Amino acid sequence: MKSNIVKYIFIIFVIGIIIFAIYKINFQKEEVIQENSTNTIQETKQSESILNIGISDYDNINPLITNNQDIISLSTILYEPLLGITNDYEIELKLAQEYSKVDATTYLIKLKDNLKWEDGTNVTGNDVKFTIENLQKADSVYADNVKNIKSVEIIDGNTIRLELKKEEPFFEYNLIFPIISSKQFEEEDFTKSRLVPMATGMYKVSSATNESIELIQNNNWYNANNEDRIIDKVVINFFDTIGDAYNSLKIGNIDLVCTSLTNVEDYIGTIGFSNKEYKGRELDFLSLNCEDKILKNKEVRQAINYAIDKNKIVSKVFSNNYYVAAFPIDYGSYLYGKESKSSYNKEKAKEVLKDAGWEYRYGYWRKTENYTTQYLNLNLIVDNSNKTRVKVADLIDDQLSEIGINVSVYKVSNSAYKNYLKNKNYDMILTGVNNGYNPDLTYFLGKDNIANYDNEEIQNILNEVNNIADVNTLKEKYNRIIEIYEDEVPYVCLYRNKNKLIYNIRLTGDIEANNYTTYYNFANWYRQ
Repeated sequence: MKSNIVKYIFIIFVIGIIIFAIYKINFQKEEVIQENSTNTIQETKQSESILNIGISDYDNINPLITNNQDIISLSTILYEPLLGITNDYEIELKLAQEYSKVDATTYLIKLKDNLKWEDGTNVTGNDVKFTIENLQKADSVYADNVKNIKSVEIIDGNTIRLELKKEEPFFEYNLIFPIISSKQFEEEDFTKSRLVPMATGMYKVSSATNESIELIQNNNWYNANNEDRIIDKVVINFFDTIGDAYNSLKIGNIDLVCTSLTNVEDYIGTIGFSNKEYKGRELDFLSLNCEDKILKNKEVRQAINYAIDKNKIVSKVFSNNYYVAAFPIDYGSYLYGKESKSSYNKEKAKEVLKDAGWEYRYGYWRKTENYTTQYLNLNLIVDNSNKTRVKVADLIDDQLSEIGINVSVYKVSNSAYKNYLKNKNYDMILTGVNNGYNPDLTYFLGKDNIANYDNEEIQNILNEVNNIADVNTLKEKYNRIIEIYEDEVPYVCLYRNKNKLIYNIRLTGDIEANNYTTYYNFANWYRQ
């Protein structure tokens, strides 16, 4: 009996040792897992999120004297302006806390209270005054923005009064130039200086060489406490040609390239890349002389618009790498809330002419009024040095001929073309503009426009909109302009160029782009 008790005690002892051993092993494993997890978290926190950008033709990081569009775009995360532009081209506050139009030629701008340069010193009205007065003497992409400013007065440290030489529609869109430090450049000719300007934006320059520039987060940015920026460092890599940048993107050395080359996929392929397309500012259109004896009839202008197949033009001439255009500000403006599409309808074109009293006989449209017969014969002027537009003009000729409108295309020298445009002695002319950021329609619809178009209601609206601050009211006014324009067709907008932001699929976030900048929502971009 005693031996059995000893035996049971021994068995219990052995089981206890086994249980303790199992517990010890599991406890040690858990410690290892926790330690590894802690190390992983620490390593994640210590690792940097770095974004590599490729640009070509680098000249200068100073945003006021650079001619490089990529640097101008990048400057929006480095050097903030008084006012910025949203991705749908509405004005937004940046360094300015508020602005107001006091009268036709006077503007007041009040700066935010907590503005700092990257070194911690205050941004003041003197920096704004210094920037404007120096821009007025410089060869800068922003020179036109300030040429109408007559004087700059500092009311107090943070309030500036601008007096203009004359009233300018939507002048506030001019205040998008970066501000530089007056103290940093007071002893410098900033147009020749190689100093790296101090930043006011979410990033600042940490180092610069002949091969690249590195940006890091600017902790003195006024919004630093509200925006948790994910990208720690941005490396701007310089390339001799854009082709070299494409090659670097293809092999994964850089993450992002901005380009106007529509067939970039031919160079890098499509696997592993995403892109954001956005409408460019280059608009081509037909100007229809509204004082011409035939084109003064809006029904003829309507028929021309219906007869032109814009999709076919974009396909045949531009391999579908351009956008069809419908209105002068359809580049993404918040004031044009429609889809830009072709109005092509051959049968509708013929119907409009018939309803207006035109008769199609023996291959010609004719109309008799007061014993006088008019034939639908028109000339179309095009610059013969612009080979692309010549192709477009020939296509328009073919398309109008299909519905019986007889067109004579005059392919003239550049000097003759400019004279036709200046004197407006044409029936139709194929021309184009580079749209500004603001929604001003004076060039197209104001007094003495190139189409000789005059509409009293539109003139009254154009006089009103420059003084309207309420967005909804402004939209209502523009909707009415668009409605009249579509009915009276003083122009036939044809197509506009396409730009692309090409990036590695490892780059994620709310990525948006337009002509003003390709770095919207940059604080939430993330490179995996």
